[in-house]
Amino acid sequence: MTFSEIKCQPCENLWFRNFMKDPIKLKTVFMGTSRFAATILGELFENNYNIISVYTRPDKKTGRDQKQEKSAVKIEAEKKNVKIYEPEKFDEETVATLKEQDPDLLIVADYGKILPESALKISGFGALNIHTSMLPKFRGPSPVQNALLEGETETGITIILMDENVDTGDILAQVKVVISPDEKYPELLDRMADTSADLLLETLPLWVERKITPRPQEEEKATVCQLIERSDGRIIWTDSAAAIYNRFRAFYPWPGIFTYWEKGGSNLRLKLLKISPAEGIPLAGRSIGEVFEAEEKIAVQTGEGPLVLEEIQLEGKSKSNARDFVNGYPDFIGSVLK
Repeated sequence: MTFSEIKCQPCENLWFRNFMKDPIKLKTVFMGTSRFAATILGELFENNYNIISVYTRPDKKTGRDQKQEKSAVKIEAEKKNVKIYEPEKFDEETVATLKEQDPDLLIVADYGKILPESALKISGFGALNIHTSMLPKFRGPSPVQNALLEGETETGITIILMDENVDTGDILAQVKVVISPDEKYPELLDRMADTSADLLLETLPLWVERKITPRPQEEEKATVCQLIERSDGRIIWTDSAAAIYNRFRAFYPWPGIFTYWEKGGSNLRLKLLKISPAEGIPLAGRSIGEVFEAEEKIAVQTGEGPLVLEEIQLEGKSKSNARDFVNGYPDFIGSVLK
């Protein structure tokens, strides 16, 4: 039964009236993977929502020892002994298993898989997705990173009624989130997880009680962001210091930002683990990418202004603060990073 079919039934329907009185009893399936999603799931548990099952990514091997790692959502679900599904693909068999559970509602948060239209039609109250941007801006898999990359001062949370396309569904609720000037991706995402959980808990009863009218997204304002790759962390020194610092904030801790230092005829990969904007440092006569000392700091000239290096790591070596690195490699000063 779809939500549109429910709306057409008279309120005398006892089944419908029972849901109006106590929406927490809705048979709810939660789909997610990350710590962000686990925070939301934890709040649903805390508020006694009837989570009948959880879908998450399969365990994956990580690290040098290739140990199996559970998703944050799986760990959260195990605390409550909820049935867990870990399908490799959302194929016809997976859809059939979901249908057998006869859910009233699907909630999706950073799951990592695209649901087929056949799955979205199963639950009476539809599938709700929590997206970390003010849709239709930043549709796609990396909205928080892209907000930081573009130096945005605010972003937001949007709850949509999912359709067959990615992040295009009608909007049920939105709230803005202010971004602090030095806030990095993990810090911002943790705050947004708490905000998302609060917004969802406010929205669910209103949605079930038919007090929300979904509104279409404004397609002419839509922007799309892509999946972040390791190579995206490479610094382009002709960019401004502000743009490079935003890249650091967006890609911390993964994939991180890096550059190349030419030494002894080889280009060595250099990770910049901690950087900061520089103020009051004179710029005259320096090449873009040049490393220099000023006011007891190690800095690099960018296309517009300098950046201070605080912690760096040469490939194959341990991380080091910039001053210690220069003590070990005095020829670093005056070199031009690529």
